[in-house]
Amino acid sequence: MSNTAGEGCEILIPFNERKPLEEIERSITTTYRKKIWSKFLKAIKEYKLVENGDKIAVAVSGGKDSMLMAKLFQLLQRIKLYDIELEYIVADPGYHPDIKKLMEDNCKYLNIPIKIFDSGIFEVTDRIASDYPCYMCARMRRGALYSKAQELGCNKVALGHHYNDVIETVLLNVLYSGNYKTMMPKLKSTNFENMELIRPLYYIEEDHIQRFTQKSGIWPLNCACMVAAKKIGNKRYEIKDMIKKLKEGFPDVEKSIFKSAQNVSMDAILGWERHGEKHSFLDYYDGDE
Repeated sequence: MSNTAGEGCEILIPFNERKPLEEIERSITTTYRKKIWSKFLKAIKEYKLVENGDKIAVAVSGGKDSMLMAKLFQLLQRIKLYDIELEYIVADPGYHPDIKKLMEDNCKYLNIPIKIFDSGIFEVTDRIASDYPCYMCARMRRGALYSKAQELGCNKVALGHHYNDVIETVLLNVLYSGNYKTMMPKLKSTNFENMELIRPLYYIEEDHIQRFTQKSGIWPLNCACMVAAKKIGNKRYEIKDMIKKLKEGFPDVEKSIFKSAQNVSMDAILGWERHGEKHSFLDYYDGDE
């Protein structure tokens, strides 16, 4: 069930009234301990996303994923599992005033101390990349976040991409780009020295984020982009529908897609790229390697 607040922004209307903050926070380690909290910790430990001494910029967009991520980091800091500092930053791309107020109200209620800065991304994207707004918006947003994080003395930027984002990215690349790439749990920035991007929701399924959000009674933003709203058909939503249909006959299809990036056999692929250099299986076919 949804409602529209401001042109181009669909807002999820939860099925429940907003719960008290203490109850929302407590549910993370009780009701959602197995499906959310434990998987958050698993990704952090398995991929070494967080280390003592880190100062992490937690990127908050107002959506369900980033708001949950902010609460998870608050809890992580509270239990002192790591000695870390946190900044909660919002790259305002040009939000409609009503949408911006909703986001600010949500973060205030959830006790997320956000720092908002203007990025002007919507205006630039509409002018120079109206045919591919989502791609350009993502690139520009990441650059803006890196820049602000560096200004605040952070060494990492945390984004709210989850398990299903990883799966969909694999299929998007295979089906529409003709290559095999996954969404990595962490990346070193090539343009900002000593900066790293991390994705701590890597193992958390979107359904559980959705349930947490609805049960908590939070009203998140889905997308506030007025440029993308003009476009008909979104490839990521097409992939979501495709996976949903595949699951009817193969319930574990998501697990298989996710694990495929961990089980690539170099002896059974035609070619690959490493550090910008392309290789063919023929290069090694007659050799010892």
